[in-house]
Amino acid sequence: MFPRSLYTFVMYLLTPVILIRLARRGLHYRGYLGRWRERFGFFPPPGFKESIWIHAVSVGEVNAAVPLIEALMREHADLPFVITTITPTGSERVEKLFGERVFHVYLPYDLPASVARFLDRVRPRLGVIMETEIWPNLFHECERRNIPLVVANARLSQKSLRGYGPVRPLARVAIRSARHVAAQSSADAQRLLELGAEPSRLSVLGNIKFDMAVPDELADVGRELREAWGPHRPVWIAASTHEGEELIALKAHAAVLRRFPDALLLIAPRHPERFRPVALACRSFGFATRTRSEDVTAGTASQCFVVDTLGELLHYYAASDVAFVGGSLVPIGGHNVLEPAALSVPVVVGPNTFNFEAITASLVEDGGALQISDADALGATIARQLADEPGRRRMGAQARLVFERERGAVARNMAAIEAVLAGRAAS
Repeated sequence: MFPRSLYTFVMYLLTPVILIRLARRGLHYRGYLGRWRERFGFFPPPGFKESIWIHAVSVGEVNAAVPLIEALMREHADLPFVITTITPTGSERVEKLFGERVFHVYLPYDLPASVARFLDRVRPRLGVIMETEIWPNLFHECERRNIPLVVANARLSQKSLRGYGPVRPLARVAIRSARHVAAQSSADAQRLLELGAEPSRLSVLGNIKFDMAVPDELADVGRELREAWGPHRPVWIAASTHEGEELIALKAHAAVLRRFPDALLLIAPRHPERFRPVALACRSFGFATRTRSEDVTAGTASQCFVVDTLGELLHYYAASDVAFVGGSLVPIGGHNVLEPAALSVPVVVGPNTFNFEAITASLVEDGGALQISDADALGATIARQLADEPGRRRMGAQARLVFERERGAVARNMAAIEAVLAGRAAS
């Protein structure tokens, strides 16, 4: 008990710092200031019991969870559903995708009283934690109340494993309390074992992100966008970029323009607080720039178009010739490379892809993606891809083949969840 008690004491000491950080982020993005009471478990009880609760930390995890959530809803149409997130952007995505079909609140901070209030209100029959969000007090309280937890689509990079450091004993106790841990890959499973997962409750079930739905109309949406911009001009996208990567992308675009004067860069920052600074940066480079929020669409003379909205990234992937996926030229660990792959769009990533290690490796090995070693290589790589239409088509086709080959993880995760719900040891 002492390590968890010490952890809780430190969490209480850090709470004022966390609130200050929340307020500072709220100065740039108002969503962080609203509904702050939910972060301590204070919200009107929804008045149901026996709910199925899914936690997905932010936008990427929410998008990944969609096919699993929809499958659970079909199988358990008689039960209420609760979805928690941590970020406002994740919250907005839940509301857009599911609306009144689910009850949505923020996951509370990992303080015993806050966790207890949250569980008292939503009264879950089952908790599904997407990827690897390990919160010692939350996991402990669920075990104490006999609320089974499944860690679905679990991943753990080597960097994250090292990052647990002195709190690894706490993480070990927490993850061993999960009824089942469904790892994305063998490498993830091995690291989860090192963290302390119970071997009899761990299996490799694949990555449910491969089961994402690809609406048939996306291809038409992409063509319509291209018609408005100029159907024959080269178009590339820098997606889910972080601070530092936008400047790299703009320098790369300057190099691309020297070879293709009519090229268009679509740039989609990962976080809303980056939207305005990125638009200003584009204009400071002298690029003719439009934004989604102010101008709706790019024009035939536009050189940069800032996608400063959420939930539309697939539309812009569908309209691109090549996609650079961000978080990979800075030490973030990369973002979802499957979205462009599903649309047969060639993928370019940087060296930091530890969050999507197995997926990226599959795409690179099968010729659906290129991994560059540093920022300086981005412009030349994009220019070569734009110059080689047959090569792009081959890469896009290979990317789509990898995407199709790996599908089926939702059904395997569902089987594990149903086994837990039935009170059996999932295997």
